[in-house]
This record gives sequence, C-alpha cells and structure tokens, in this order.
Amino acid sequence: MRRAVRSSGSERDDLLLTGKTVVAATVAWMLAHHFLPPTVSTFAPFTALVAVQATVYRSFRESVQYLLAMSLGATLAAAVAATLGLHAWTLALLTLIALRIGRVRRLGQQGIQVAVVGLFAFSSGEGRIDYIGHLAVSVVLGALCGLAAHLALAPARRTSHRQQDVAHLYDGLSRRTEDLAGAFAASAPDAEQVRQWRQDWRGLSADCDRIRGSIDVEEENAKLNPRRSFDGDAQALPRAREALTVAQRCLDHLRSLTRTLDFALADEELDTLPGTFRSGLGSLLRRASTVMEELGKPSPTGDDRLTEMLDAADNELGTLERQELTAPEARPPAPTLQGTLLTDASRLLAELRWGRQALAAVSTAEAPRAQAHARGQALGTRPTRRGPDR
Repeated sequence: MRRAVRSSGSERDDLLLTGKTVVAATVAWMLAHHFLPPTVSTFAPFTALVAVQATVYRSFRESVQYLLAMSLGATLAAAVAATLGLHAWTLALLTLIALRIGRVRRLGQQGIQVAVVGLFAFSSGEGRIDYIGHLAVSVVLGALCGLAAHLALAPARRTSHRQQDVAHLYDGLSRRTEDLAGAFAASAPDAEQVRQWRQDWRGLSADCDRIRGSIDVEEENAKLNPRRSFDGDAQALPRAREALTVAQRCLDHLRSLTRTLDFALADEELDTLPGTFRSGLGSLLRRASTVMEELGKPSPTGDDRLTEMLDAADNELGTLERQELTAPEARPPAPTLQGTLLTDASRLLAELRWGRQALAAVSTAEAPRAQAHARGQALGTRPTRRGPDR
C-alpha cells in the first residue's frame, strides 16, 4: 500500500485493479438484485470479476468467451430439459456434453463455464426459457459493469518501465562480467568467486523470465487501450524483447565459461594458465562488458561505435588464439583449458555481434511504423480550419 501511494508501478496497478473489481462487482450485484430474480443475481458480480482483467484486451476476450460459454450452456440445458425431461440420467448427459463442448479452444479458460451454467440452468431453472433469459441479462449486466469500470480508468502504459527493466538487467550482466574480467586480470579466480558468479547467472536468468512476462503483458496492454501512446513506443517493446533474447543467450555462454572454471578449479588446472593469457582474457571480457552496457540502453547506440568496439574485441581474441599454444610458460594442461575458455569467449562475442545486428534490424523495421503513427497523431491534433480542405 505504501509503495502504491508513493510512486507508480506494479503495486499501484494491482491496487487500482482490485478497486475497479470491487466497484464493478458491487454495482453489478446492486443492479441485478434490484431488477432480476434472486436466483440469477449472483451471476452479475461473478461476471464482473471475470470482466476485470489486467489489460483491456484480456477483459474483452474473457468477457466474450464467458458470454459465449454461458449461451452454449444455457441453450444446451434448455434443449435437454425440453426434449428429455428432468432426470438424473439427463443431468449426466448434459454434463458430459457440456464438458466436451467446453474443450473447444476458442472458449479458452472459460470452457468449464459451459457445464457450470448448464447445470445451474438445468437444476435451478429447470430449463425454463424465462430463467435462461434472466440469466443472460444478469451475465450481460455483469460484463458491462466490469468493462465500464475498466475503461473508465484504463490501465497505465508502462513501456518505459519495461525498457528500464531491460537496462537494469544489462547493467547487472555488464557489472558481473566486469568482475569476472577483473578476477582474470589480477590472478586466477578462486572457488568462492566462481560459486558466486554461477549463482548470479541463475538469478539473472530468472530475471530474464520475469521481464519477458512483463513485456508480454505490456504488449497486450497496448491493444484496445484508450490511453494514448508516446513517441517511440512502437519500437520500444520489440527492441526490449530482442535485447532480452540477446541477454539470455549471452548468459548461456557466461554460465558455460564459469562452469569451465569450476571444473578447472576442481582439477587444479587453473593455476597452469599463463599470466599473459589471463590478462588478455580479462581485457577481452572487459570489452564484452562495455558492449553489453551499450546494447542494454533504452535508446539505440550508434552502430558505428558498437562496430568499432566489437572489432577491437575480435582483434584481441585473434591475438589470444595465436598465443594459445605458443606461450613458453604454458604447462601441459593449459592449452586444453585455454582453448575451452577461448571458445566460450568467442561465442560470447559472436552473440554480441549478432545482437547488435538484430537490434539494428528491429529499429529499422519499426521506424516507418513509428513515423506513420506520429504523423497520424499530428493530423489528429491539427487545429480546425474555417473551411474544408480542397
């Protein structure tokens, strides 16, 4: 509650959604209690609960699916009661058919309501047309109350929050890669450091899954939402999604690298690495860390700058590969370990280069759409002239 009052965010969104749900359910019950028979008044607030979802699009979808399920269940109950009568075996037949119909994909999560409404219409209403009519009115009333409450205070657009989530993820990824580089530059990492890095990678991987879910919700929130969008929103979420994919793939390579270090520590091979190789690998990882920081920024970074940074990292990688088997101080286990570490590092750089190209492609593809959207908004807010355009 304190966080919801102090600043905007998920806590405030949850609080507003709860408040809208309570108001919609209460108003729906009051109207149904006043105008409809008591046997169907419960369906109005229940439908209001279904209608108020996290996004406007989801609210419309769930409402339509519930209304369709209600219609099917009520129609089925009326048909069975009218043709076969009210018996235990007809109730069983009704339930069987309703459950089968409820598995239709178009009904989504509301498929079970075909059987629920059918049983109510069959048991309480005995399949009478007047009961089914009142039931339909109650359901429509609840849906309208829920949608009205949702549209009166539509969910806020949180595009910038999703961008900041991705930026913070890249900051954490870059900072830990920098720590990994510093450990190589100073001396060989110890077991405690490697254990902490592996734990950090798992935590960042969980953050990736959480952020991807929030981006999915925000993309859905943009559909049918009456709140206006801002300049750059059209390409912000696609770029954030692509950047998140790049971060997850980079995490895979960093986890592989630290796993190699873990095995090398267990086999006491890490101390056999030449000092020049450790310092070179540390410098290479530091450059990769800088590229990650640039990729994660909400606004696209200049392509030329990123290309220069990646080219410099590739040059360092080439130098390390040429030195891999020629270092005079290398002892027998070192070449194999060096090759494994270089493979992980080269895959990380290849992933970053692919990520730069993918993000550039997203920005290029979405730019015309954003410009068209901006022109449309500009035309919509243009001052009215005295006469029509000719």
